[in-house]
Amino acid sequence: VQAADSAVIIMYHRFGETAYPSTSVTLEQFEAHLGALKDGAYTVLPLPQIIDSVRQGRPLPARTIGLTIDDAFLSVYTQAWPRLKAAGLPFTLFVATEPVDRNRGGYMNWQQIRELADAGVTIGSQTETHLHMAAADRARNEKDLANANARFFAELGKRPTLFAYPYGEASLTVAATTREAGFTAAFGQHSGVIGPARDFYYLPRFAMNEQYGSADRFKMAVD
Repeated sequence: VQAADSAVIIMYHRFGETAYPSTSVTLEQFEAHLGALKDGAYTVLPLPQIIDSVRQGRPLPARTIGLTIDDAFLSVYTQAWPRLKAAGLPFTLFVATEPVDRNRGGYMNWQQIRELADAGVTIGSQTETHLHMAAADRARNEKDLANANARFFAELGKRPTLFAYPYGEASLTVAATTREAGFTAAFGQHSGVIGPARDFYYLPRFAMNEQYGSADRFKMAVD
């Protein structure tokens, strides 16, 4: 894959939530990641721009990086967002709407999500209930996607075009359902580089957590 036609996408969930080491990075790890991205060797672009460029065959800067965060945990708002904003780095937040609607503890609320969206953060969908789509039937998946889209439209005035599979799990049928629901691309949680030959409805991302979020592993992924 040529550097000019590929990109690496990074995935986070929680920040500084030491009770959840399998889905959280420490704040020290995250600040090291941001420091590496700001050193001038990388170009961090909004995810929709990366997807459009790869799909249309437009060249990307060498070492293009996209940043994604799943699940809209509160630490995104309290910890990651201030640091990303200060660094001037764009990112995408994938949201499952039901935990937000239910004001579940540890999650962002719609006002906070609106604040990010108004500041230019890309909001993507992760269904309504964060279900195991590969284990659900088509009707259930269609309903979950449609309900989430309705909530996004009610709260944000538009519906997302990018999607992340809950738990990173999909199937050919799930991918087709996602495409038919109007999404332009969808992401799993498997490691790999995005390039022109990729299936745009099962795109890879490098996941970061406490065990796999060291500065060395981050550098390996983004390189």
